[in-house]
Amino acid sequence: MSVIDQEERISRLKKMDNATSQELRGRAQEGAKSFKTSWIELAQVLYAIHRDKLYEYWGYERFEHYTEREIGLKKTMALKLVKTYFFVEQEEPLYLNKDFAEQRGASTVPELDAISVLRMARTKKELTKHDYAELRKQVFDKGRGAMAVRKDLTALMKERKQVDPDEEREQRSRASLRRFMNALRSFQKDMDTLKVVRVDILKKAEELFKELEAEVE
Repeated sequence: MSVIDQEERISRLKKMDNATSQELRGRAQEGAKSFKTSWIELAQVLYAIHRDKLYEYWGYERFEHYTEREIGLKKTMALKLVKTYFFVEQEEPLYLNKDFAEQRGASTVPELDAISVLRMARTKKELTKHDYAELRKQVFDKGRGAMAVRKDLTALMKERKQVDPDEEREQRSRASLRRFMNALRSFQKDMDTLKVVRVDILKKAEELFKELEAEVE
């Protein structure tokens, strides 16, 4: 880019950076905050309906029937909202404060899916308190997205998983035995099709296969 082109670009950007563009920028930031926190109101109401089984008074046998037919929410999303709201209410009540989002930049306000991942991480016995605290910081202090938090959780789970050498050896042995059995099965079918092995021998082979399968299970 030439010096003239660069100067023209800078001049054009300065013209665009006016009161109107700044207003749009601010509205976009506020909209992002509202988008990330608007689920709370719906989740709070759904939680109360689910807790008190109010849907039964409205003629629905199950909670998901109510959410799907009356408000158009599939079971998975409705339950995610309820469970995530309960988690936040118990573990992070500050987030439910309306002033919370007001005091944060849009990029640091946590999103529903990221909080949901943190909720699931809370139940993982393999994670240490320090592991959870780090994940919690990524979600509530830095506003990290669900995909990144899920990736961190997966990495931690792999790192914390303890492998028993004897168990690992047994799993390899069973896998080898299954491959061997599959090969024998294929050979048995070929022999049966070609009629090159007596029927009584094939029957004995079938009984042996059943015994081997019982050992593998």
